[in-house]
Amino acid sequence: MAEIKPFRALRFNTEKAGDIGRLVCPPYDIISDQQRLGYLAENENNIIRLELPKGDEPYKEAGKTLEKMMSEGILKRDEKPSVYVYEEEFTVGGITRSFRGCIVRVKLEEFSKGVVLPHEETLSKAKEDRFNLMKATNCNFSQIYSLFMDEEHKVTSLLDEMAETAPVNELTDTDGVTHRLWICSDEEKTEAVCREFADKKLYIADGHHRYETALNYRNYCRENGIGNGAEDYVMMMLVDMEHPGLLVLPTHRIVRELASFDAEASMEKCSEYFEIEPIAKEDVDASLENKYRDGKKSFVFYSDGQCRLMTLRDEAVMSELLPGKSDAYCGLDVSVLHTLVLERLFGIDAENMANQKNLTYVKQKDDAFAAVDNGSAQCAFILNPTKVTEIRDVALAGEKMPQKSTYFYPKLITGLVMNQLS
Repeated sequence: MAEIKPFRALRFNTEKAGDIGRLVCPPYDIISDQQRLGYLAENENNIIRLELPKGDEPYKEAGKTLEKMMSEGILKRDEKPSVYVYEEEFTVGGITRSFRGCIVRVKLEEFSKGVVLPHEETLSKAKEDRFNLMKATNCNFSQIYSLFMDEEHKVTSLLDEMAETAPVNELTDTDGVTHRLWICSDEEKTEAVCREFADKKLYIADGHHRYETALNYRNYCRENGIGNGAEDYVMMMLVDMEHPGLLVLPTHRIVRELASFDAEASMEKCSEYFEIEPIAKEDVDASLENKYRDGKKSFVFYSDGQCRLMTLRDEAVMSELLPGKSDAYCGLDVSVLHTLVLERLFGIDAENMANQKNLTYVKQKDDAFAAVDNGSAQCAFILNPTKVTEIRDVALAGEKMPQKSTYFYPKLITGLVMNQLS
C-alpha cells in the first residue's frame, strides 16, 4: 500500500532568517495580495516569496530566490533523513483541540491504484500554476494533508514518543492557532513509523491540486530524462482519521443573480421532497446539530430575513436522481443540496456551480446571512459539516465529492518544512 520514508527537509535557519513566526504563512490559495505584502513587510524572507511569487516572470523569480536563500544560508537542509512531527492546537466554540501527524515523503501513485485516494474535483488553472512553480524550483513548499485508518492508533503512539522533548519550532499565528514541530532522525523510530503504512491507504483531505501536480511533474521528469528519483515522491502530512482533535467545518452556499427568484415559490417546490420548518436565526446551529446527530439530511434555507430548516423526507430519491453513484455519495448533504435542490429545483446546472456563476461558497454562516441581508445574494443555504467517515467512503467508492464539500480546520501552516527534490 502506501510507501513513505523520512527525508532531509529544507528549513529556515532562524539565526539568519529571523523569527519563525514571521517566516511562515497560511496556504497560498487563501492569501490576498494585500496580505502577501503584509507578510513580506514583516520579513522579506517569508516563505510567501517562494510559494506565491509575483511579477512578470514569477516562477523564474521564485527559482532565483530559492537559490539565493540557500546560498546565503537562510534556508538549510537537515543533515539526516527525518520524520517531522507536526502539531496544531486551536480553540473553536470555546473548546480547545489539538492533533498530531507526521510530515514525510510519500511515493506517488495514480488514483486508479487505490493507494492514494481523492475526494474532491480539481480546477485546471490551479494545477497549471503549481506545475510551473515546481518546474522552476524543484521543490514542495507546502505539504499535502492526508488521512489514514489506524484502528489501534499505533502511528499516533509512535509520534507521541517522538514528541516527548521540547519542539524545535513553536509559534502562534494570527488566528490563535499554535503550531509545533519536532524532528526525529533516529533510524529505528523512523523505520517503525514507515512500516506501519505498508497496509494503509491514504485519503487526501486538502491538497488535491498539489497531488495531481506532483504526478504531472513526475511524468514530465520521466519524459524529459531529468530528475534522480526524488520526483517520485511528494511531501505529505499524515494524520489518523480517528484522531479526536480532527475538525471538519461546513462550507455554506449563497445563490445570486438568478433571472427569476421567489423564496416562497422555491419553498413550495422543495416541500414535495423536504419537511420544512420555520426556525429562529439563533436556533440554526442547534437545529442542524440535532439533525446531524440523528443522521438526517438537513440544511437551513435563508431568505427575506427568515430561516427554514429543510429535512429530506425519503433518501431513496437520491438513488433515482444519481443512478450509478454509490450510497455514500448519494447520502452526502452536499449531494442532496446540489442535485435535488440547486440543479433540479433551482435550475443551476453542474457547470454553472463549478464556474460559480450563480453560486458562491462562504466559510462563515454570518457572511452568508449578511450577503442575503445586503442584497448581494438572493438566498443562502447553511450546511452541516461532512463527516470524516463520509469522506473515506466516497473515496473508497472511487468517486469525488462536489467542490467545497469539506473544510478541514485549521489549515496547515506553510514554511516549517520544505521538500527539495534533489
